[in-house]
Amino acid sequence: MLTAITREVSPRLAQCELSHVDRCRIDVDVAVRQHAAYCECLERLGCHVVPLPADPDLPDCVFVEDTSVVLDEAAIITRPGAPSRRSETDTIEQALARYRTLHRIEPPGTLDGGDVLRVGRMLYVGMTARTDADGVAQLQRHANKYGYTVRPVPVRGCLHLKSACTSIGQDTLLINPAWVSAAEFSGLKLLSVPPEEPGGANALLVGGTVVCAAAFPRTRRLLEDRGFLVETVDSSELAKAEGGLTCCSLIFKT
Repeated sequence: MLTAITREVSPRLAQCELSHVDRCRIDVDVAVRQHAAYCECLERLGCHVVPLPADPDLPDCVFVEDTSVVLDEAAIITRPGAPSRRSETDTIEQALARYRTLHRIEPPGTLDGGDVLRVGRMLYVGMTARTDADGVAQLQRHANKYGYTVRPVPVRGCLHLKSACTSIGQDTLLINPAWVSAAEFSGLKLLSVPPEEPGGANALLVGGTVVCAAAFPRTRRLLEDRGFLVETVDSSELAKAEGGLTCCSLIFKT
């Protein structure tokens, strides 16, 4: 069974951290409805959704992916690169303790879960403003215990590695080569998003279905033309908070 941990939208979402997008008005009520539809999509695709309450003091708490890296054997509780987000891990740690042995990234290292892309036993880790070398080294020590290899990957022009590249199954990555070099992923099939839809590289694989944002119709057609099963959800308000589809859930086998 697939379990998906999600967290409700904070009423202070508009005060979120931003790095690569301009701040604009976010309709929190619409964001709440979009997030509910996202969770319904996960349920339709076979996930048991475990919703956690929002914290009004944590504007970014809906983006649960950044708080941990969940492997088959264990979970690593991260230390987010933005200081305002570090308290988000407390609630997630309590939720994950039911399912996994826990390890932690300790100060001064920083690691955002959105920078960790798992493909089989390989963990590609984006080197970004939110993830540093110490955080990567700590992740490597924990992951090596369970037979995983960690490979740092330079990222440019976007928040996280998974802003630029995500796994969509069939040994294939959906990638924006303007933000991460295709040469970093030798041995894998790469499918480049249309240049006019750079954010389309953030897609969420759930079982055998790729969930992509409704804002990227060309990316959807590209995936369907290549034989992928695709669902779309509207995430426009969450995108204003620099959030992608992978950001809003922690999906793992239970």
